[in-house]
Amino acid sequence: MEKQTEKNDVVDGDERERDIIVKESFSIFIKKNLLIILLLTALVLGCSLGFILRLATDIEFTDDQVEYILFPGVLFLNMLKVLIIPLIVSSLISGMANLDQQASGKLGARAVIYYFSTTAIAVILGIIMVVTIQPGNVADDEDIDRIGTSEPVDTADAFMDLLRNIFPPNIVEACLKTYKTRQVETDDMDMDDMNETEEAVMYKSVGGFEDKSNILGIVVFSVAFGIVLGRMKEGGDPLRAFFNSLNEAVMQLVKIVIWVSPIGIFFLIMGKIIEMDDWAKMFSQIGMYMVTVIAGLSIHGIIILPLIYFVCVRKNPYRFLSGVTPALMTAFGTASSSATLPLTINCLEEHNHVDKRVTRFVLPIGATINMDGTALYEAVAAIFIAQVNGIDLDFKDIITISITATLASVGAAGVPQAGLVTMVIVLNAVGLPAEDVTLILVIDWFLDRIRTTVNVEGDSFGAGIIAHLCRKDLASVDAATDVDKLPSKHEYTNGGYDEPTFINLDDDDTKF
Repeated sequence: MEKQTEKNDVVDGDERERDIIVKESFSIFIKKNLLIILLLTALVLGCSLGFILRLATDIEFTDDQVEYILFPGVLFLNMLKVLIIPLIVSSLISGMANLDQQASGKLGARAVIYYFSTTAIAVILGIIMVVTIQPGNVADDEDIDRIGTSEPVDTADAFMDLLRNIFPPNIVEACLKTYKTRQVETDDMDMDDMNETEEAVMYKSVGGFEDKSNILGIVVFSVAFGIVLGRMKEGGDPLRAFFNSLNEAVMQLVKIVIWVSPIGIFFLIMGKIIEMDDWAKMFSQIGMYMVTVIAGLSIHGIIILPLIYFVCVRKNPYRFLSGVTPALMTAFGTASSSATLPLTINCLEEHNHVDKRVTRFVLPIGATINMDGTALYEAVAAIFIAQVNGIDLDFKDIITISITATLASVGAAGVPQAGLVTMVIVLNAVGLPAEDVTLILVIDWFLDRIRTTVNVEGDSFGAGIIAHLCRKDLASVDAATDVDKLPSKHEYTNGGYDEPTFINLDDDDTKF
């Protein structure tokens, strides 16, 4: 009887122990994934409440009321945007200054190869999807509602503006303004031109600075400044320490702002859905175009990018992707890869343990020039517009769209709907009517969020791949730095230290 009692006590004890372990495991899971749970809840609630208020009620929201709903989300977006410039400047300068010339050269070369390769793959995928599905052949431009107006863009001016912004005349002004050339109507016409085209509108190029940060120029300046600071060695130590400290301070601010993101995303998504037009009518007009773009972006984001990561790193890409889930959700909510940059860096360093020197060098550049989703979208949109207008594109035109979409995506700033401007460049390159960009404006706000999410995903995988490929070079830099910090043999002799024994570690033993 006593043995039976003891046995029951043991069983009860084991059950209590298991219950405690389960509760502790659940508690650990909640704490570890709390931000993801809050973000997912915010997305679901924002979409649900937005649809209910927009479709299931007879409430007609005014522009002012929509603005009030969006206001908390705008504040959150401002919190992220205010961190962009200090984060880019401090991370790039400190990252480049702490790398030797050889390591930084390999990092940069591999980053550029990755960016252009994935962008080219995205463009090719988009062309294959739109040529196969042919969404423009089931829609008529007369049946599609046009909203807004298309701004005339000169392709040559656009690429010259890109170069002007890469080399800004004033780095302080670059934090506030970007150079842009616009086409304005002019009355200076020859009589011959007037006779030939009585209704023709003539334009002239007028350039100037507009209120928008020149992120590309800031990136180029910061990289150059960091390289020079790294070559100064001991002479640059005070300034290097300043930028290192500034970078860490900005990242601490990022960690605080991250916890506001669920509230901001909830109001941004709800406000945008309330603001939209009739979904049923919109889907009937350009439904196949939406399906084509979303299918292409899904294939690129769910299959191609993870496959590239697996081939290069030989690790589970979806586990890596789960670590940047908060950044992907924020990218969908804000539709800005630049605004999401602080969270992307934090997620990769905190969750996926990617080397800080890689994330703080690769990601600011990637958020500026790596636009896989934008390039795919532009290729699909250009051919869709050609199909709607009954224009047959030959092989030369397809190649032109591929090259132009790849290069134009580099010039697209990581801000909401920047792809629409570069879209006009792609249309001009193959002689398609630029005003037809208004055919896709009605759904662009939604597709913009999906392609921004793919852009951020591409940047994240790129950082993981480059960190893996450069692990030996970074280990060499660490080893050289540690040796330089050790006292010299003279100091050992005079200081009474025992001379150290150096252990040779294989490269495979170094973990990043």
